[in-house]
Amino acid sequence: MTNRDDIYTVAFYNIENLFDTINDPMSDDDDFLPTSRKRWTKKRYHNKLRKISSVISKIGPDENSHAPAIIGLAEVENKRVLNDLVESKHLDDEDYSFVHYDSSDERGIDVALLYKPNLFNVEYSETYSIYLETDEGLRDYTRDILLVKGKLDGENLNIIVNHWSSRREGEKETEPKRIASAQKVLEIIDSIKSENENERIIVMGDFNDNPNNKSLELIEEDGGLFNPFKTVWSQDVGSLNHDFEWNLFDQILFSTNFFDTKHSKLAFDEADVFDIKSLTQYHGKFKGQPFRTYVGKKYKGGYSDHFPVFITLKSS
Repeated sequence: MTNRDDIYTVAFYNIENLFDTINDPMSDDDDFLPTSRKRWTKKRYHNKLRKISSVISKIGPDENSHAPAIIGLAEVENKRVLNDLVESKHLDDEDYSFVHYDSSDERGIDVALLYKPNLFNVEYSETYSIYLETDEGLRDYTRDILLVKGKLDGENLNIIVNHWSSRREGEKETEPKRIASAQKVLEIIDSIKSENENERIIVMGDFNDNPNNKSLELIEEDGGLFNPFKTVWSQDVGSLNHDFEWNLFDQILFSTNFFDTKHSKLAFDEADVFDIKSLTQYHGKFKGQPFRTYVGKKYKGGYSDHFPVFITLKSS
């Protein structure tokens, strides 16, 4: 069975614009209001919470798994939506807590970390901003990187949660932004290792790059990480689909000492995309792709435009 007490699931999920229905003058949330063209009503908001919470409660090697001990999230607006999420129908009994900081992202979306305090004991957290500039030399604000330190099964664990710059203006045109984010991750890893070379590190996120792109290879090689999603990604497997091609922008990398079973109770077990059929479009030309909440301004009532990804850690 995969839902034993000695298996911990660690997951990441870009949940596609989890906004509340309240206007925040400090962020660009105008698309997600009841009066907007998207007509983001309370009913639609609560439907989204119900669907996302249902997914989170199941993520793991099979649908009978325990809900993840730890899950990074991308595209959350604020603490209010996280409170609503952890108190929603399918997660209320899971007793999740969360770590979240507001960033200066222009779209008003952040990363966050949900965790079960009875399994993962958070000891410290902070965020790191990435300095980017527009072509005009103005500051280009993006999501902060979140670092959370704690103990899982008595072992020190450092989790770095990311949501790097999108490819909206073109893959090559925006690549320097993701390289800058990769360099910031390497700085964080160096800082962690300067205190203890043997610290266990997990780097997760929506990187807006695939496992074979320069930014991911940079953090894998220079950060001393292992990327199990290099072998998960294939012509038929990914976390999002663009122009009928699978991309695997959502990944979880980790320090190679998760293979050292002599000196650690926690060892890497497996990695996968959580792409169960209920999360996919059932029919039509987009059959098998993620069942989205919106396509443009058109409401579809689905889950997200991304599938979650996860790794499992085995405790000896």
